[in-house]
Amino acid sequence: MNETIQLPLLRERFCRRERRSVPAVREFAREAVTDWGYGARLDDVLLCVSELATNALVHGVPPGRGYLVRLLLEEEWLRVEVHDSGGGEPAEREPRGESGRGLLIVGASADRWGVGERDPGKVVWCAFARGDCGGGSLPGTAPAVFGALAGPVST
Repeated sequence: MNETIQLPLLRERFCRRERRSVPAVREFAREAVTDWGYGARLDDVLLCVSELATNALVHGVPPGRGYLVRLLLEEEWLRVEVHDSGGGEPAEREPRGESGRGLLIVGASADRWGVGERDPGKVVWCAFARGDCGGGSLPGTAPAVFGALAGPVST
């Protein structure tokens, strides 16, 4: 029997404000990406999930709160979102010591990234084109679903 996979596919995980949540969310992402057959960019996706989750923990999650990781697979894109309730707007910055490289790494690993509004807080997201993995073509702009959360974008 032929089964058709209906897109978009969505997986979410709420994480507590604790360091051990980063390896757990990385494993969550590994399972989703593997289940979806998107292994060609698995290392890039896992690296970005780790960086965005770590940034949320260190800079975006107030005490007593958590963060949400959402993975969305569409026809042409795999999107990773990290929702937190903290203020401020993340931006690439000059590295200092052992910190300041997270968004530089995300910018170098993902095809797009940006910041969207959330009340309270923000959504930091990155997206991976599926075209280089046989899953679609790389469009000139992000699909409409990204429009609601599209903020400053680094390519």
